[in-house]
Amino acid sequence: MTDALDSPMFALSEEHREIRAAVRAICEAKVAPYAADVDEHARYPEEAAAALLQADFHAPHVPEEYGGAGADALATVLVIEEVARVCVSSSLIPAVNKLGSLPVQLAGSEELKKHYLGALARGEGGFSYCLSEPEAGSDAAAMTTRAVRDGDHFVLNGVKRWITNAGVSEYYTVMAVTGSAEDMADPRKRARGISAFVVEKSDEGVSFGAPEKKLGIKGSPTREVYLDNVRIPADRMIGAEGTGFETAMRTLDHTRVTIAAQAVGVAQGALDFALAYAKERRQFGKPVADFQGLQFALADMGMKVEAARQLTYAAAGRSERNDPDLTFFGAAAKCFASDVAMQVTTDAVQVLGGYGYTRDYPVERMMRDAKITQIYEGTNQVQRIVMARQLLAGVQSELV
Repeated sequence: MTDALDSPMFALSEEHREIRAAVRAICEAKVAPYAADVDEHARYPEEAAAALLQADFHAPHVPEEYGGAGADALATVLVIEEVARVCVSSSLIPAVNKLGSLPVQLAGSEELKKHYLGALARGEGGFSYCLSEPEAGSDAAAMTTRAVRDGDHFVLNGVKRWITNAGVSEYYTVMAVTGSAEDMADPRKRARGISAFVVEKSDEGVSFGAPEKKLGIKGSPTREVYLDNVRIPADRMIGAEGTGFETAMRTLDHTRVTIAAQAVGVAQGALDFALAYAKERRQFGKPVADFQGLQFALADMGMKVEAARQLTYAAAGRSERNDPDLTFFGAAAKCFASDVAMQVTTDAVQVLGGYGYTRDYPVERMMRDAKITQIYEGTNQVQRIVMARQLLAGVQSELV
């Protein structure tokens, strides 16, 4: 599946179109009917999880050699976009499975890849990503969770915060300090003192906080992860000691594209509903879609969604090829698409008027869900810093 990814004049391949159609059919039948209930009761979307697993869309990025579907970056984006179109909470299943396991795929030993990517592909447990801490959010290198070597093991102690699907996932990529206290006190050296590990839910000393009470994505549990003298084999280190922060940042370059896909999906879902409503709702003797003011609003919504989609797909191509300008494009796609999602879902509520403000219609849920895409995997303020640094360094593609 390289033709669409290699051409700057972008077009979906036949295989990509088939993937989109297959995911959409599953989502319409087995995800959308439960989305409102998942949100209302803040419960994990078990129906979506089962449907995605059965169709091998729960972690489509896992390479075939480890038992996965072997989907490329664009195909993975299409899966996440289509699920988010009907339920953003459910889209976090494939999105977070990629986020959590990609460090293993990028930097792990062959043994780690076979064991953990294989288990993920077989549906033996999801994969979460543990980077943020109570005092280390945007400044992730300020983390204090520590891993201390003890013979053939490491002992981990600390707290990770804002961990998506915590308590549901079986596996966790955990970033922890292995460097000296002196090095960690020097901001120029802190990043080189962080290592990455795989921690299992069943490891002694692993526990979870209460689920956060959130504005949106209520079906995806967000909890703290507590590590209390968690003793793990040293061979569960991902990559060499001191490379964890680099691996974490490389991972985010790729997975910010999946957040852009979420944003495009929820924006498209809101636009679809607003269009259908505008054609059915009648005022002053005619459909409200006949009023030019509303037509302009819908046109702007559609234009922005399509612009976000094209930027996201362009970023997916760069992710697949691991292009030098991926950092810029990943940040740009995530930032632009999430801003679009927030605006389009808010406009969709406005199109429905008073009805849009009630839980009887899905656009208010979509608006609440869209907000998080501007925040997680790096706030949009951080994305603008990332983009500016790339531009000032001259790292930007000549072929957009």
